[in-house]
Amino acid sequence: MANTDAVGKLSTIPVVVNAVNSANNVKSLRKLLDKALGVHPDAKLPVYDGKPLRKRMKGQGDVGQNPQVAGETTGKVAIFATCFGNYNEPDLGEDLVQVLRHNQVHVRLVDQERCCGMPKLELGDLAGVAAAKEANVPVLAALIDQGWDIMAPVPSCVLMFRQELPLMFPGDEQVKKVANAIYDPFEYLMLRHKEGVLKTEFKQSLGKVAYHAACHQRVQMIGQKTKQCLELVPDTEVHTIERCSGHDGTYGVKTRSYDAAMKIAKPVVNRVKQAAADHYGSDCPMAGRFIEHGLADGSVTEHPISLLRKAYLI
Repeated sequence: MANTDAVGKLSTIPVVVNAVNSANNVKSLRKLLDKALGVHPDAKLPVYDGKPLRKRMKGQGDVGQNPQVAGETTGKVAIFATCFGNYNEPDLGEDLVQVLRHNQVHVRLVDQERCCGMPKLELGDLAGVAAAKEANVPVLAALIDQGWDIMAPVPSCVLMFRQELPLMFPGDEQVKKVANAIYDPFEYLMLRHKEGVLKTEFKQSLGKVAYHAACHQRVQMIGQKTKQCLELVPDTEVHTIERCSGHDGTYGVKTRSYDAAMKIAKPVVNRVKQAAADHYGSDCPMAGRFIEHGLADGSVTEHPISLLRKAYLI
C-alpha cells in the first residue's frame, strides 16, 4: 500500500482502472483482500482515475509572458502533483491550476516526480525515503534555480519536503532549498493577497462551509490560511474543525486499526453534521474522503481549492 507510484501506474491503465475500482466494491473480493493484506472489508479505498493529472496536463505550458512577483512569491508555480492528486483525484489538480491561472500565476507540473516518501516514512522504511528524496529533490531544486516556486496540493507532501526531509538530511543544501521554496496552496494565495494581487471578485457565495483543518497542515504553523481565504468570498461562513480525522495514511483502512480510526473520526463527523453546512471538506483530500465515509449519507466532500474555483465561477 505504501508503493503508491507502482500501484497508481498499474491501477490507472485503461480497462484495468475499471476492474480495480469495481473489485474494491465486491464484498467477496474485499474479504480476500482482508486476508491477504489486512485491509478492512468496510474501509473505503481510493478510487483510481483513468486519466491522471499528468496526462490531462500534457502539453500545457505556463501562461503569459511577465509573471508578477509579489512579496516572496515569484508568480511562477511548478506543481508537485502528488500520488493522490495524480492518480486518484486529478480534478483537484485541475481546480488548483485554474485558480492559480485565474490569478495570473504561471503554472506547470514538475517534469518528473515520485512519491514524496511520507508513506514509507510512516512505515519506518528510511531507505525508501532516501530513494524518493534522491529522485525528487534534484528536480525540484533545478526548477527553483530557474525561478519557480513549488507547490503541492496535499499537506503531507508539503510537510515532507518542508520539515521531515530537512530533519533527516540536515546537511543537504538542495533539501534546504526545496524546504524554503515549497508552499501550501492557500498559504501561497494569502501571501499574494497580502501584496494586493489576489483577485477577490468572487461571483458566487459558498454559504456555510464545515472546514476540517488537516493535521499535516496545522503542524506547519502557517496559520488558518484556508479559512481566511474562503472568508474573502462574500456571504460565506467557515466553521473550522481542528481534530484528527482518523485516516492517517493507511491507518484508516487496515483491519487492525480501522475500528479505532472510525472512533477517532466520530467527533469530526459529528461536528460536520451539527454544522448543517452547504459544503464540507479538508485540505487533505484523504481526510475529506474519510469524513465522507463516516457520514455515509450520500454527501460528497469538496476540497477547499475546488470551493474557491466554484466561488470564482471559472
